[in-house]
Amino acid sequence: MFIFVNILVVIDFTVSKKTKNKHFNLKALKNNLLISPTDNVAVALSNINKGDVLSIKGKQVCINENIPVKHKFTLQALKEGDVVNMYGVPVGKATTSIKKGALITTKNLKHTAAPYKFRNYNYRYEKPFVNGLSKKNFLGYHRKDGQVGTANYWIFVPMVFCQNRNLKVLKEAFEAELGFKKENPYRLKLRSLVHGGDDASYEEEKLSQKVFKNIDGIRFLTHEGGCGGTKDDAQALVNLLAGYIKNPNVAGATVMSLGCQHAQISMLEEALKARFKTDKPVLYFEQQQYPTENKMLSEALKDTYNALEKVNEIEREPAPLSKLSIGLECGGSDGFSGITANPLIGVVSDKINAVGGRSILSEFPELCGVEQDLIDRCPTEEVANKFIDIMERYNGQAEKVGSGFDMNPSPGNVRDGLITDAIKSAGAATKGGRSPIADVIDYGEYVTKQGLNLLCTPGNDVESTTGLAGFGANIILFSTGLGTPTGNVVCPVIKISSNSMLPAKMKDIIDFDAGRLISEQVSQEELSEELIDLIIEVASGRHQTCATTLGQDDFIPWKRGVSL
Repeated sequence: MFIFVNILVVIDFTVSKKTKNKHFNLKALKNNLLISPTDNVAVALSNINKGDVLSIKGKQVCINENIPVKHKFTLQALKEGDVVNMYGVPVGKATTSIKKGALITTKNLKHTAAPYKFRNYNYRYEKPFVNGLSKKNFLGYHRKDGQVGTANYWIFVPMVFCQNRNLKVLKEAFEAELGFKKENPYRLKLRSLVHGGDDASYEEEKLSQKVFKNIDGIRFLTHEGGCGGTKDDAQALVNLLAGYIKNPNVAGATVMSLGCQHAQISMLEEALKARFKTDKPVLYFEQQQYPTENKMLSEALKDTYNALEKVNEIEREPAPLSKLSIGLECGGSDGFSGITANPLIGVVSDKINAVGGRSILSEFPELCGVEQDLIDRCPTEEVANKFIDIMERYNGQAEKVGSGFDMNPSPGNVRDGLITDAIKSAGAATKGGRSPIADVIDYGEYVTKQGLNLLCTPGNDVESTTGLAGFGANIILFSTGLGTPTGNVVCPVIKISSNSMLPAKMKDIIDFDAGRLISEQVSQEELSEELIDLIIEVASGRHQTCATTLGQDDFIPWKRGVSL
């Protein structure tokens, strides 16, 4: 039987009856961690030296080579073809004989994953202790369709890349005059280099005061699509743009079009009416219907300003945590991501779902190897088969061009111990916690069901976060072990480090240190409560994430094809 062990039960709590209530703690584990009792490799929590003798599962393991922190080492001798297990699932196959106590590398291990199928599994789940969460709330922007925004943005949307320059012109005007322009700290530095002298001898231009107190910003979704691709590409882009307009963090939109491209305004209007069903204010401007560019931009500016005056009347009001829709993402992962940050996010996901909220797990290439567990948690055979079909079609497309899910790990992942895609996936999937699957959502569909949803996106950080915001998330939890500045144009992104070295090294991009689970032995329950408190502060507009402060307004549509 497939057993997927969540790390919280290994480190902080008494595990289930199936594992005889054995209790683990970090002091006992010292410099290594066995994630599941059935695993035949362990993780180095610190550098382990050749010749060290460790006691694991009641047996002595003599380390026969240096094991770097975050990497894995064998607990038994393996022959060529033997399967390596982590998290209780197959994650690789030995390509040569491997000694007991040896380092697992790309030279002695290749990707493999367990077979899967729908089997009408009776999944049993106990909701977590929520400790009064149902009584907590955040201050959000209530929309007519029942969604609640954690921010209040007006967005400018180009139907085609030809409008990007027009958006740039409008961006400069709106941000400067409405008080949304941020100081550029490098202008003074450059000015001092050009003219000489001390930075302090030159004054930065005075920035405008914020005009609309209840509007968090004007955002511009520039992209390189809309024409030149297939009709399917155009429809996928239109669906994404419609999803952004529907997103609860968006109050309304100004749409800019050329007129002759594949992605037509009529397609967006139809998507907003039928597929996404929103009646938010949307202003449309098509350049080929105007005598001059100046005429179009002047009209767009005036009409948008008038719309902003009405949007500014919307104020933050209390909302229960059931109105949170949390995107679950990881990027720049390391060997601790699947031990600290991802499982912590999984605990938070379970708690938010337990009080009636939604969570969205994306990055389908990083679910390769844990399919059976997810299938077993699906509510119906129809939902399970939809997940199987999307996974197999996606992987098939990649294989046709000589790739595949097995090629997902990046050089940084491998360097920090994520040797195969299955190892990476087993740790990445813990972001989804243990909640039953509510629904499976293909790219281009909007999340509507309460609970844990699976959303098909690539593993690419920005393409995935773009999809999460486009199809329902109003806040995103993003784990990282190596560091990435990734943000989103309309959705706050809370960056969570898997280790305590990262926030010290890259302090301007990390919002929360989940590495304290190891470095300070803070319990997972305590960390989850801290993280939920931070989510409430961000969702209420009282705290800005590092990505928002840095102006990391990332937006990259997935041109569906082979992107892992």
